[in-house]
Amino acid sequence: MEKSIVKYGIIGVGMMGREHLINLYHLRTEGAVVVAIADPHLPSQQLALQLSHSFSWPLKVFSGHHELLDSGLCDVLVVSTPNMTHHRILMDIINHPKPHHVLVEKPLCTTVSHCKEVVHAARKRPDILVQVGLEYRYMPPVAKLIELVKGGSIGHVRMVAIREHRFPFLVKVNNWNRFNVNSGGTLVEKCCHFFDLMRLFAGANPVRVMASGAIDVNHKDEIYDGKVPDIIDNAYTIVEFDNGSRGMLDLSMFAEGSKNEQEISVVGDVGKGEAFVPENIVRFGTREAGRDGVQTLKAEDHRIKYEGLHHGSSYLEHLNFLAAIRTKGEKAPPVDLQDGLISVAIGVAAKLSIEYGRFVTIQEVM
Repeated sequence: MEKSIVKYGIIGVGMMGREHLINLYHLRTEGAVVVAIADPHLPSQQLALQLSHSFSWPLKVFSGHHELLDSGLCDVLVVSTPNMTHHRILMDIINHPKPHHVLVEKPLCTTVSHCKEVVHAARKRPDILVQVGLEYRYMPPVAKLIELVKGGSIGHVRMVAIREHRFPFLVKVNNWNRFNVNSGGTLVEKCCHFFDLMRLFAGANPVRVMASGAIDVNHKDEIYDGKVPDIIDNAYTIVEFDNGSRGMLDLSMFAEGSKNEQEISVVGDVGKGEAFVPENIVRFGTREAGRDGVQTLKAEDHRIKYEGLHHGSSYLEHLNFLAAIRTKGEKAPPVDLQDGLISVAIGVAAKLSIEYGRFVTIQEVM
């Protein structure tokens, strides 16, 4: 049976907005079609239009999200604007008379208070589904490790260790991502992904956070409007959960010489699982079987039609959200606003911990 058409609009067509456009093009057989974009930045508009012409998708172009909202053209909106704009745009979407389902890029907002405002506003709109773009859950090796952990293969989770060793932040429109006030800071902007995964693996909520980090290598010789960037480029963060589990993040943004960008280890009282990205490898073993019993699995998801910037996870994110939309509210978004809020809260607590030189409780930041 032919699937009904779902009309999308993309607010913000910079690098990630155009990535969403390509992913949705690969979902056209599922009934997805992008009909409109909104972005005040003309070069971004032009690049998005070039893409859409190559797809034979005519787009209505708006300079701002208000005009797109009032057009009534869209069923679903993707918000992929700079982080500091998410709060205002989300509140405008949620409060608009016409309901629009929303996929908002991570982080949900740059502050806990703004996240909470969005959560509270959305509760009054049961006709709207909002999903947060924490798509690392869908990377095939991570999804396989989640499956192993949730299936009980490693027993009760006691430790989650995540290493992200990668390249520096990319250049964005007007260099907005070089400053904490715009991005929420590195531990919110980048690491909300990993704090979300920690919570998922631990099956618990965070209690307190301890972090150590600094600006040691990147962006120190850059100046924008007379200001030097203030985003940290490396950190260690420890998160304690309410079930006694612990998580640790080891972040370096100047580690281009790495085979894998992400290495995730989950240790329980029965066994241990590991995921490696982009090798797409999962390793799993039990205490009883020991080193010789460790299995290595290749993680693949044959549903992925487009790998893109995030190893197919953005494609699967859209596929899952579209499935939730089609149930007309019977199925909740796979990554909801509470997930977005808590991932930001952990990042904010970690940032404060570096400033204060002590543990910071989640209660303090909430």
